[in-house]
Amino acid sequence: MFDGLLGFRLDQPMLLVWAAVVAALLAVILITGRRSFRSVITKVLAAVCGAVFAYVLAWVLGDVLDVFGIGLTPTTRAWAAVACAGAALAIVSIPRARAWRVVTAVVAVPVFLLIGALGINQDFGQFPTVRSALGISPYGAFTSVAAAHGTTADWRAPTDLPTAGRVERVDIPATTSGFRHRDALVYLPPAALTAHPPALPVIEAFSGQPGQPADLFASAGLAGLLDRFAASHHGLAPIVVVPDQLGAPDANPMCVDGPLGNSASYLTVDVPAWITAHLPVSSARTDWFIAGFSQGGTCSIQLGAAHPERYGGVLDISGEVVPTIGPSTVAKGFGGSEAAYAAAAPSAIMAERAPYADTVAIFGYGSADARYGPGVERIQAAAAAAGMRTTTFVSQGTAHDWHTVHTVLERALPAVASRFGLG
Repeated sequence: MFDGLLGFRLDQPMLLVWAAVVAALLAVILITGRRSFRSVITKVLAAVCGAVFAYVLAWVLGDVLDVFGIGLTPTTRAWAAVACAGAALAIVSIPRARAWRVVTAVVAVPVFLLIGALGINQDFGQFPTVRSALGISPYGAFTSVAAAHGTTADWRAPTDLPTAGRVERVDIPATTSGFRHRDALVYLPPAALTAHPPALPVIEAFSGQPGQPADLFASAGLAGLLDRFAASHHGLAPIVVVPDQLGAPDANPMCVDGPLGNSASYLTVDVPAWITAHLPVSSARTDWFIAGFSQGGTCSIQLGAAHPERYGGVLDISGEVVPTIGPSTVAKGFGGSEAAYAAAAPSAIMAERAPYADTVAIFGYGSADARYGPGVERIQAAAAAAGMRTTTFVSQGTAHDWHTVHTVLERALPAVASRFGLG
């Protein structure tokens, strides 16, 4: 029963329908508590003031102070208004009400806030289940797998091929970099779980900031996408390793070696060394991709462009034009060196390394992402000018959210697989 509750889907569209019905019923009960015209007007005005407060707060936090680092969508603002309007209505309904109406109003405050949170979550796509919302990890510790045996071209699926892949967590040591990090997650396709796996291609991928490695699986549904691909390709799919490029949810060392930590060395030296030593992966650079979303997308194009000898492909989803932590970027991240900061920009890296003889760069963003979409197009143009073979996928009707990530991954996977010879 407990597992069923943790697995309850928060992303069901019908859940919002029921939430809206509950909100409407509560509003009717609260407004009709005292039937005097003055009482009704007071409650309606309170609800209006609550909605206005929500819109003003969203404008200040999202547009003026840029607390979230993204533009808040009209849908998110509307659900915030529903939550605040309902809570305000409930609060003004408490004085001079009968006992049962007081209880109803008190209970209604968190209910309205929860309804607003459900709507905002569905708009952003962050938490698909109760388990993910509570931050409970469903992943077990990494268990060793057999060494590579042959290539994917020679692969013949055994009769006991698993029907699905497996996601496991592992501490990838920062032997060279000393970078402080959280556990990584590893997706192993069915072919990797057999007694004689072939040398498989690998994708090193990053979630956004704030965030954690689990976000790509919990919020973007990455394992499901890969399992479906493997099911139609005899168990073959890329191995995906999602290391921690941040160090903490609210940290951002910007994927460089600097005062905030040697993130770049961890991701391009320590992580690949562990992958090569512990997983059945191909050593060919054309079988290595680096990918990410938002801040992780910025990292992917930075590191992929800087290390073409390691990564033959890049997937940048809604990344930034330059790495940034705001006004203190140069001082905190680059020791005050404007030159070091300028050199870390993806466009600068590509200009220095050009021409790229055989690097594939795939880009993606949401059509409603007015803030990051144009920047992705700029980086795509710079990559093409530097000689990379580029492709761009636009997720229609989505913004800077996990719906975009899922859609772009779904559309990009065949192109990535083709690069790997798995198409």
